[in-house]
Amino acid sequence: MVQAIVNGKVFDGEQLRSQQVVLVEGGRIVAVVEEEQLPSGVDELYDLEGGTLVPGLIDLQVNGGGGALFTATPTVECLRVIGRAHRRTGTTGFMPTLITSDFNVMRRAVAAVRQALEERVPGVLGIHLEGPFLNPQRRGVHDASKFCVLDQAGFELVTSLGSGITLLTLAPELAPASMIRRLVAAGVIVSCGHSAATYEQVCEAMQAGATGFTHLFNAMTPLQSREPGMVGAALAHEGSWFGIIADGFHVHPAAFRIAVAARQPGGAVLVTDAMPTVGSPDKSFALDDETITASGGRVTNAAGTLAGSDLDMLSAVNNAAAFTGLDWFDALRMATAYPARALGLEGELGAIKPGYRANLLALDSQRRLRASWIDGVRA
Repeated sequence: MVQAIVNGKVFDGEQLRSQQVVLVEGGRIVAVVEEEQLPSGVDELYDLEGGTLVPGLIDLQVNGGGGALFTATPTVECLRVIGRAHRRTGTTGFMPTLITSDFNVMRRAVAAVRQALEERVPGVLGIHLEGPFLNPQRRGVHDASKFCVLDQAGFELVTSLGSGITLLTLAPELAPASMIRRLVAAGVIVSCGHSAATYEQVCEAMQAGATGFTHLFNAMTPLQSREPGMVGAALAHEGSWFGIIADGFHVHPAAFRIAVAARQPGGAVLVTDAMPTVGSPDKSFALDDETITASGGRVTNAAGTLAGSDLDMLSAVNNAAAFTGLDWFDALRMATAYPARALGLEGELGAIKPGYRANLLALDSQRRLRASWIDGVRA
């Protein structure tokens, strides 16, 4: 079946173009043509009604949504619930994120993601394992009693997904460079976070193949004049990327603006770190033995420690544009092209070009979501 998306503007990832038609077949974009070149034999037309077609949003850190928490219920059905909740706010590709758990839960989570990929659950790209190879000095709300050293058994578990993408957050000072090299050679994307590492220790991990930083500024050593720390390393290494949460709570807007300016273009990747409250009327949930509550957009435990976010990705794009003063479409790249590049999917996702997967959003004149496509299937 050939679909044609007509009568609006198209942001292809690089420029905003008028009078374009996007043709979709077999889950892929097959052509972007001028309106007068619309072919005959199209099976379905979608009218943008003067709105804008943009690439679908990609989120590298999604703990939950729609009332579901992946760590608590590592099942395929949980992934379907989370995916549906985030799709309503523009996320068409996401990395389900497992908060620090024991190896039995990790195995169940990896198996659930493997099955979801086999069943083509909409939006699931792989798995993000946030722990348990973290530093208790920077634990956040993670259960430090489950932290452990990354040994051979851990390596085998982390590399067991098969198809799809595995993103691992670890504290680099607790993982030898030889282990990071092994992970990278096995196809794992290594991100640094929840760490007390020095600048030099982070640099060693980057030389071994680590490429990312998990929720910049949070749960890591800060930037100081004589000790740049992990934040300094993230801002200084041009070949790396960092996730950053644009909710106004995890990062002050001024610090957000400075970080993005230091690494544009391409280094700053929007993430939500979303919890079950996103897309759900219930604004509290259980994490391990704690009750976590969202109030006024801020998600905390009883002690007031931040515990993920109540942020959706389309709001993150809007906030990023407001915090930085960037053009909205430049902020959009932080949720499309740049995360695609971080995952090694820059030839598949993050742009509207022939051959790319048809993961798309239709926005109205106020940039509100009207429709989404995941692999050519519209909702």
